[in-house]
Amino acid sequence: MAQASGEAFLRAINILRVLFGTGAVGALILTAPAAHAQTARAAYTVIVPCSETALVSAVNAANAAGGGALILAPFCTYSLTSAHSSGGAGGPAGLPNITTPVTMTGLATQITRAPGAAAFRIIEVDGPSHLPADNGQLALTAVAISNGDAGFGVGGGIANLGGSVVLIGGGVSNSRASFGGGIYTDTALTMTTSSVTGNTATVDGGGIYQNAGSVALVGTNASGNTPDNCAATPPLTAPC
Repeated sequence: MAQASGEAFLRAINILRVLFGTGAVGALILTAPAAHAQTARAAYTVIVPCSETALVSAVNAANAAGGGALILAPFCTYSLTSAHSSGGAGGPAGLPNITTPVTMTGLATQITRAPGAAAFRIIEVDGPSHLPADNGQLALTAVAISNGDAGFGVGGGIANLGGSVVLIGGGVSNSRASFGGGIYTDTALTMTTSSVTGNTATVDGGGIYQNAGSVALVGTNASGNTPDNCAATPPLTAPC
């Protein structure tokens, strides 16, 4: 399964190379092993045009196919004007919940809640420890998440509920929640050369809140979050 995932990731990189040149995507190739090690077979591969509708449709199709590799539009801001999932972590999500292994590969790409839109987190990842039928695994490469608002729920940018999340060369910023203004996780979170900045939690974990599981931060900047950059449920130690 890991080998198939690697092939899907490299197919995505090859498409980007053809469209935008070798130099622009060289850094992504170097990070491929870390991304695909956390995801499984991609049954569906698609280039996603720069629109909310296209991104939502691509996530739905990937989930329906049992997994997928989404090549996002470079230098695009996917502006989400409404929620597309009822959510399960105390509120809705801007994208359909990730319930299968999904990779999203961008290039200076952003996914954000549109100004003036109703409150919702950006992404929820659902795994078997919460929902036995789900196998949510998300790998984001060169994608920035921003302006999520989970309200009284958890994970304003990303809520990882029983799945796994990998971020490479991206980040989460200016998002809000009760716990984990930027990211809430209770299973596996890995961030490499990424950032968690300017997020706010009304209770704890302005940047990242680790309720359980593991958090690995490699070359990652967690700063400028309120009331703190990282927090964890005892006896866990805050990951940053």
